[in-house]
Amino acid sequence: MSDDESQQIDHSFHSLLESSNEKRVFKRILVANRGEIAMRIYRACSELGIRSIGVYSEVDTMHMHRTMADESYLIGKGLPPVQAYLNIPTIVQVAKETGADAVHPGYGFLSESAEFAQACNDAGIVFIGPKPETVALLGDKVKARAASVAAGVPVVPGSPGPIQSAKEVTDFCAEHGFPVILKAAFGGGGRGMRIVRRAEDLVESFERATSEAKAAFGNGSMFVERYVENARHIEIQILADSKGNVVHLHERDCSVQRRHQKVVEIAPAPYLDPAVAAAIAGDAVKLMRHVGYQNAGTVEFLYEQHTGQHFFMEVNPRIQVEHTVTEEVTGVDIVRKQIRIAEGYTLAQQDISQESIKVHGFAMQCRITTEDPHRGFQPDSGRLEDFRPGLGIGIRLDSASAYAGAIISPYYDSLLCKVIVKASNFHDCVVKTYRCLGEFRIRGVKTNIPFLRNLLNCSEFLSGPVSTGFLDRNPQLVKQKTSKNKAQRLLFFIAETLVNGSTTPISNKDIRIPEVNPPVPDIDYSSSCPPGWRQILLKEGPEAFAKAILRHPTVLLTDTTMRDAHQSLLATRVRTHDLIKIAPFVARRMENLLSLECWGGATFDVAMRFLHECPWDRLEELRKRIPNIPFQMLLRGANAVGYTNYPDNVVYKFCEEAVKSGMDIFRVFDCLNYVPNMLVGMDAVRKAGGVVEAALCYTGDVTRSEKYTLQYYLDTAEQLVRAGTHILAIKDMAGLLKPDGARLLVRALKTKFPDYPLHVHTHDTAGAGVATLLACAEAGADIIDAAVDSMSGITSQPSMGALVASLGGNGGGLRMPDVTQYSSYWELTRRLYANFECTSTMRSGNADVYENQIPGGQYTNLQFQSMSLGLADQFELVKKRFSEANQLLGDIIKVTPSSKIVGDLAQFMVQNGLSYNDVLERASDLSFPTSVIEFFDGHVGQPYGGFPPKLAAAVLRGRPPTYTDRPGAKMPPFDFDALRERLNEKFSDLHITEKDLISSALYPRMHEQFMINRRLYGPVWLLDTRVFFQGPKTAEELEIQLHQGKTMYVKPLAVAGVDKRGQRECFFEVNGQQRVVYVTDREASKDIIIRPKADQNNKGSVGSPMPGEILAIKVKQGDAVEKGQALIVVSAMKMELVVSAPITGKVKSVYVTVKDKVEGNDLVMDLE
Repeated sequence: MSDDESQQIDHSFHSLLESSNEKRVFKRILVANRGEIAMRIYRACSELGIRSIGVYSEVDTMHMHRTMADESYLIGKGLPPVQAYLNIPTIVQVAKETGADAVHPGYGFLSESAEFAQACNDAGIVFIGPKPETVALLGDKVKARAASVAAGVPVVPGSPGPIQSAKEVTDFCAEHGFPVILKAAFGGGGRGMRIVRRAEDLVESFERATSEAKAAFGNGSMFVERYVENARHIEIQILADSKGNVVHLHERDCSVQRRHQKVVEIAPAPYLDPAVAAAIAGDAVKLMRHVGYQNAGTVEFLYEQHTGQHFFMEVNPRIQVEHTVTEEVTGVDIVRKQIRIAEGYTLAQQDISQESIKVHGFAMQCRITTEDPHRGFQPDSGRLEDFRPGLGIGIRLDSASAYAGAIISPYYDSLLCKVIVKASNFHDCVVKTYRCLGEFRIRGVKTNIPFLRNLLNCSEFLSGPVSTGFLDRNPQLVKQKTSKNKAQRLLFFIAETLVNGSTTPISNKDIRIPEVNPPVPDIDYSSSCPPGWRQILLKEGPEAFAKAILRHPTVLLTDTTMRDAHQSLLATRVRTHDLIKIAPFVARRMENLLSLECWGGATFDVAMRFLHECPWDRLEELRKRIPNIPFQMLLRGANAVGYTNYPDNVVYKFCEEAVKSGMDIFRVFDCLNYVPNMLVGMDAVRKAGGVVEAALCYTGDVTRSEKYTLQYYLDTAEQLVRAGTHILAIKDMAGLLKPDGARLLVRALKTKFPDYPLHVHTHDTAGAGVATLLACAEAGADIIDAAVDSMSGITSQPSMGALVASLGGNGGGLRMPDVTQYSSYWELTRRLYANFECTSTMRSGNADVYENQIPGGQYTNLQFQSMSLGLADQFELVKKRFSEANQLLGDIIKVTPSSKIVGDLAQFMVQNGLSYNDVLERASDLSFPTSVIEFFDGHVGQPYGGFPPKLAAAVLRGRPPTYTDRPGAKMPPFDFDALRERLNEKFSDLHITEKDLISSALYPRMHEQFMINRRLYGPVWLLDTRVFFQGPKTAEELEIQLHQGKTMYVKPLAVAGVDKRGQRECFFEVNGQQRVVYVTDREASKDIIIRPKADQNNKGSVGSPMPGEILAIKVKQGDAVEKGQALIVVSAMKMELVVSAPITGKVKSVYVTVKDKVEGNDLVMDLE
């Protein structure tokens, strides 16, 4: 407000006051408070034409209440944040220097300080509130009780005066018993308040309550009284003028409390007998008249429903946090009335009488706080990255720091925003409040909104009156659904990529991803998907499905583009984002495919490790879009989709969940063709309801091999048929099967097992893949694997288009135009993975695969590994050593994980300059890779022909192998219940599913990191691939579809320089609004000393539960402690929290001292 405007309004009020013969006119009011109540008072001043004067502490320099005042002044320089607002001399001095006519104390801080009220009066400044002697009387809970008794108002039994020691409490309890309640004698608001139910808790509770009261009110005196349980907390709002006139503004129900602090306030009190309400209000007025009260105040009562009695609790001689609900139902602006009464107005002069005060409808206030209900309501602090409130008719928001970019301080109360809702009846009020809270979007700090919504939806709250024990009786209200918060997490991921580069390791960072957006073929996607082979499977079952394949007149095709093709060509890095874009096209135009290989194998772990995706989500998202084509996956027998053996129940549970998520055909294999390992996977698939496709892993040359002969394959197939497979498969993982060998093997298998479909899989590394598959089809194969043209060849599968064209009308029912469109999509999409492209080092197929026998899926990975080990220029030698390593290990079947063992040994040989003979001669002195040792130890299984005895003895240093049969047979069942408990404890803010349990059982460390990434980044698969790997350009507009009907538009604007904490500000425009995200620059922050965080995986690692200051340290290094014993006391937001020992043990280290400032989860102590 300008000075001219203020003078004009002042003049009109001067005239009004002169006509009513009043002398005092306030022109300037100092507000001795902060936050939302300060702003509430500023607004009242503005409406009354009074200039507002604000004060602020050093930590409040950037807070809105400082700037909203007409003028504001720094106080308490050098003092702790809370003490700044308790510094009476400084505040009074500022009031005098600024010419303030009056001081409004708000609530909290000095609002109940008689000393402050007197200091204002002594300085000739009006204290907007009761007279100092009244504040002193009512602020002393003992004297207030005496006054209540004298006024004839009932009270709860309590101490006759302030108590200074725990012994006095003990004496009181000896007479009155437990429970009792300790209260700050000179303050309220739940500070310095503790319920004590047991004698052994008394001393600790007294010390904490005393310390908290002293910190909040400057006086630690206590008052004790019998604790009335399950009572309603009813309070009466009072207005009283200097002439002795007192009226009440009816009642408020404040029974919903946590830690004695009100959470929800309602006016009028629902389900309260009007006669009872009138009696309580009458006693309130009686008491206030008796003490000569002046200004606004609240009289609080406990109402015992089972006895119908009410008891005086205390008087709050100030404005209350919850005054808002009374204002809404009565239409009385309480803060303005406070100011007018302080100016000398009588109630009558303000047209206020008891008869004129009517209640209209219901109002409810919910306090949104920056607390985490899931972690015991620990206060949170930080920067609000986003703030969008719920609004609408009948909704009022009182706040101060509720805006994007605001800093939430750890030093003050955690109240962020008061939501006040008005409606015609209680039910509508609850419904509207619930809706309003649901519209809030607050990012950057935790809030209690989920808890508030749970509370409002609780049947006990909705159906009748609740007592102060309501929340204790309903602990389930703290449980909350995990906030998806997709938008903010994705924004943080983009910022992380812009500041620190790709979160996925990239071998060639110089290659920039082109700005291409692969178009999806333009067809009618509104049409339903035509029926496919999956409809036969779902309707008739696996056995009938297999027979239907046999009856089909032509060879069928399986498409490997979505799995093995990109594993072979692009290091398995293709993301869900690009797979699901083309999925609807596949479902509508490639419906005659026998199956889609789209899951399992390396895609499972790579999705979590490098792409931050959940592999289960990928499977389910694809299944939503392709309901008609069977899905196929690789199952590594007893290894499931891992690289080691697991307890059998892990494999069974995996297969069960996979089928539930949409998987149909399981190609079960073992890396050594060790049938006992395969039997577990086959049985697990059958019991889960899936199709068993048992695979013979092919190696060597069947036309001339002395070890892996035709009879070997026939004998192995015989075992698989007896074990109950539905389909037989040849898995030629290195592309070693030549056309003549294909004819020989396929004809032999079809002749011996005519009742079983035969499925052939090969790689095109040598360039002969198409010829081999055509030979297979000619020899009677029922199904052959192919990759779409632009994703075929080299180490991938043979070309789908070439096969369809060559087979003519026998091309599996696929149409060439559809194959061409499908290929065009992947041709462009492949360019997005330029950093992982195998053609960067391998320009064409290579027939030397017939010698080195490197599997196609491993070939490119081996190249990347060689580059990372500095062996890029020696890859030819690596390939040669791969062949030699294979012979050293006994010429084994080579497919994951056995192929990795061979590759590890080959690279070991190259790095150490070892030849074939060197290894044999020096084996007993070499430190072999762990995978090689485990191979000889039997961890993988038993190879056909056994282990090379001389090398095995040397590697194992002469000891016998641990396993001589199937490793999983000796493993006890995996304890999924214990794992669920651990994950729920570690990731309590995330929803742990059965699929998470399986992923963790298979890959514990990898899954843990994935969960951390999911918590940080959200569903990153929604991002375009170029953005995921290298981030967007400045000012580039990103369109991110969060889910159907919800699109987020993001435009990165700038990245600021590094601040003193090693962080950078990243500026974005999100849906047209500016947003700021802070990201630590890992390179720039290396030299910045930051307090380490507690290790969440170590129960003895003790972290601070919240940001704050260390008040006390209860133990020292070397002390023995019991679980639950107090270790440290932390103070934040005027609340004290005792950090207890999470385990029984000994104090290993203490990392903090008293008065240290800590952030949430900062390491404070180690126990052992």
